[in-house]
Amino acid sequence: MTASLSRRSALLASLSLGALFVVSQASAATPAGDFVTVQGPHFKLKGETWRFVGANIWYGAYLGADAAFGDRKRLQKELDDLKALGVTNLRVLASSELSPLKNSLDPAFRTRENGNYNEALLAGLDYLLVEMHKRGMKAVLYLTNFWEWSGGMMAYLDYTTGHYINNGDPAHPWPEFADVSSRFYANEKAVAMYHDYVRFLLKRTNSLTKKPYRDDPTIMAWQLSNEPRPGGGPEIAAQHMPAYLAWISSTAKLIRSLAPHHLVSLGHEGLMGVVGNEIFLINAHKEIDYLTAHIWPQNWSWVDGKDLPGTFDAGAAKVQKYIDDHIRIATAMNKPLVFEEFGFPRDEVKYEPGTPTVWKDKFYSMIYKAVEDAVKTGGPVSGSNFWAWGGAGRALHKDYWMLRGETAYVGDPPHEPQGWYSVFNTDTSTQALIRQHAERIKKLKVS
Repeated sequence: MTASLSRRSALLASLSLGALFVVSQASAATPAGDFVTVQGPHFKLKGETWRFVGANIWYGAYLGADAAFGDRKRLQKELDDLKALGVTNLRVLASSELSPLKNSLDPAFRTRENGNYNEALLAGLDYLLVEMHKRGMKAVLYLTNFWEWSGGMMAYLDYTTGHYINNGDPAHPWPEFADVSSRFYANEKAVAMYHDYVRFLLKRTNSLTKKPYRDDPTIMAWQLSNEPRPGGGPEIAAQHMPAYLAWISSTAKLIRSLAPHHLVSLGHEGLMGVVGNEIFLINAHKEIDYLTAHIWPQNWSWVDGKDLPGTFDAGAAKVQKYIDDHIRIATAMNKPLVFEEFGFPRDEVKYEPGTPTVWKDKFYSMIYKAVEDAVKTGGPVSGSNFWAWGGAGRALHKDYWMLRGETAYVGDPPHEPQGWYSVFNTDTSTQALIRQHAERIKKLKVS
C-alpha cells in the first residue's frame, strides 16, 4: 500500500507540474488580467474594477465580411467614431439562422444543415474582433435570438418541425409568437442543433490572428441568446420554465467548458422577459455571471411616441422603478448589472437622421444618471449599451423598411423601420450625451 501511494503521489505531482506548465504557457500567450472577470457585484479587468460605456451594433460581423454584403472601410470608420465617443464595449450578433421568416436576415451564419456555416460571415466576425482589439474594445457576442429578425429560435423550430409563425401576423396575435418560440427549449433536436453551432463557434480559430476564440480577451462574454423568454403570457411561461432553466444550465456549462476565460450571460430583458415574475428572473440567473436589463418604454406602451411631451413623465416613473427593481435584485444576488439595451424614439417617431431627439436625449440622460449614481455608491450597475449605433447607415426606401438581402445596415434590424431607435453619425446632441457620460465614468473610476 505504501509503495502504491508513493507512486500515486509521484504521478499526481507530475500531472500538477504538467498542468502548471500548460497554464504558464497560456498565461505567457494571453495574460489572465486581459480577460474581464466578475468579483461580487463588479467586473474586474487587470485587477481593477471595470465599468464601461457601450453600444449595440448587431451588424458588426456583416460589415466585417470581405464579401458583397460587407464593408470593411465603413466598419473601421464606425469603430473609430464609437471610440471617439468613449465606447469600450460592443454587443454584437454572432449567430443568425437562415429561414423563411418574414423580415429575417439573409445571408445568415447558418442554414438548417448542421455544418453548413457561412465562412465569409464568420471571417467578418474575425475581422471585427481584430479591429475592436486595436481600439481597446470588448465584445459581448450573442448566440441566437428569441425574435425573428435573425431567424433565431423560431428558425430552429422550423428546421426540426417544419412549422413556424411570423411575429406580427394578424392570424397569430400577441403573445402567440412568444409562446410558440419558447417551445424551442423543450425541443431536444432544436437545442442540439443550437449547441452544435455553439461548439463550432467557440472552438473557432480566428482566421486572421490564428488565435483560438477561447484565448481572445477581446471577447468579454458569450450570451445564450438575445432576449430569451420562457413564454409570452404567464401561464405558458410557467409551463415552459423547467425546460427554459434546463436550457440555460446546459448551455452555460457548455460555454464554460469551451471558453473558461470568458463570462456567460443570458442576454435577458429582466423582469419584462419573465412576465414580471421575480423568482423566475432569479432562477434564470443562478448559473449566469451577471444580470442584464433591457428598457423599451415605447415598445412596452409606457409612453406614446406621438405624444412624448404628454406621456414622458409617467413613462419615466416606470423606467425608474424598473431600474431600481433590477438594482435591488442584482444587489441581493451580489452580481453585476448591465443595462445592455435601452432605446427611445426620435421626436414624433420620425426616422430620418438629424430630426429632433429632445425626448430621446432625456431618456438617455436618465439611464446614464442611474449608471453614474451606482458607480458613485459602489452599486452593481457596471455598464450600459445603448440601442443602437446606426452610424453612417441610411435607409434606402421611403417607408424606411429594409428588404431581405439588402446591406444598408443601421441600428434597427429588418423587423422594424430603419431609424426608429438608431443613433446616427449626424445626431450630435445624443452623441454629446454619450461622450459626456464616458468622460464622467472615466473620472469616477479614478476617484
